Amino acid sequence: MSKPPRLTLPPVARAYRLTTARGGFAVHEAGEPVHGTALLVPGFTGSKEDFIGLLEPLAAAGYRVVAVDGRGQYETPGPGEETAYELQELALDVLAQAAALEAPGPLHLVGHSLGGLVSRAAVLRDASPFASLTLMSSGPAAIAEDQQARTKLLVMALEELNDTAPDTCMETVWAAMRAQDPVDAEPDSPELAAFLHGRWLRTVPEQLITTGRLLVSEPDRVAELAALPLPKLVLSGVVDYAWPVPLMDEMAVRLAASRVVVEGAEHSPNAENPQVTAGALVDFWQPFSGR
Repeated sequence: MSKPPRLTLPPVARAYRLTTARGGFAVHEAGEPVHGTALLVPGFTGSKEDFIGLLEPLAAAGYRVVAVDGRGQYETPGPGEETAYELQELALDVLAQAAALEAPGPLHLVGHSLGGLVSRAAVLRDASPFASLTLMSSGPAAIAEDQQARTKLLVMALEELNDTAPDTCMETVWAAMRAQDPVDAEPDSPELAAFLHGRWLRTVPEQLITTGRLLVSEPDRVAELAALPLPKLVLSGVVDYAWPVPLMDEMAVRLAASRVVVEGAEHSPNAENPQVTAGALVDFWQPFSGR
């Protein structure tokens, strides 16, 4: 799971609830749309906080930046129904968020990990709101086989325990996941550990079940995406456990997309090296931003 580099919002940012035609979404927003707006979509088990390191540098570069909690993620509530979290529902949410932003200039869509699959589905449904698409640490289809096995175990555990009580289910699964942490892993700070635990408990189990199934079954839709005349960037760290970096290299070629590999980062360059990641995004957006 992504670990934010810090938890305090920079002075240029604010937290609020974005009202859309499909309900309210908890967001972090920073900056003014001098050169455009960026909508940032988080990944599996993630939240808007995963982008907190990008807010200040992107705002300083002249962009309005809006990071969201998807439905059923952390501070955005969601129903206890698995159908509410199917891919097309989440894609419609992204399109509703884009409409609600009423961006006066170019609107750039960035999806991290699972958020990349959701963002891809959104632009395949309707690319017209967006000036570009960035797939960050997100691949062409289902995640790697070893990660599929881990995700299937997680989904099974959530399914089996969710008939008891959601709070008990999430607490039990959290304890089981922590028991599998490497013994030599560097411990999180007490503040970060408390945040990660609280975020997990506030995520709707049905959201994790449905999106977990998506991660292990999503088909390859690269040809469909390549057919869209939308500028694309494939961005990743130097190592990725969910989608191998060579697979993302190949996807970028198939998409005729720009390609950036962020040094010093793995699956979450937005959190692990946000300054370099922000610079790569600005460089990609510049030709489409009237600069």
